[in-house]
Amino acid sequence: MSSRRFVFLDPDGMAGGWLYVVVEAGTGVFYQQQYGGTACRQGQVEGFLVPIAGDGAFDVLRQLFEKDFRGAGTWTHPWRGEERDRLSRIIGGLSYWACDGHSEEPYALRLDESRIREADEAWVPVITPDGPGVLVWRNSD
Repeated sequence: MSSRRFVFLDPDGMAGGWLYVVVEAGTGVFYQQQYGGTACRQGQVEGFLVPIAGDGAFDVLRQLFEKDFRGAGTWTHPWRGEERDRLSRIIGGLSYWACDGHSEEPYALRLDESRIREADEAWVPVITPDGPGVLVWRNSD
């Protein structure tokens, strides 16, 4: 039997306003996610799942990707300065709780500018205190 495991996040699209980061790590667990609005792209990342806190962030992300970008995905979108800054501010307002097994501490997420071309609805590359990851949420399609 394979030591690889696959978890499809929100397979029926019925879950509510959740936000997670999959921190990239060699865990043998692969999280799969439909993203990109109506473009319906499929993503997969190996790592571990961390719930994300951010008051109203789900709605702000939906506004950006579903309304402002019209929900058709932004894959390879040439992010203009003000668009990149807006996304960076939204991501920076999200709390990532890092834990060393003894104590927990919140950190602001950071947009991974080196992978901005990968950013799309429900799939945004980020930097966490535990390393690079992908911010995911329910895709709008």
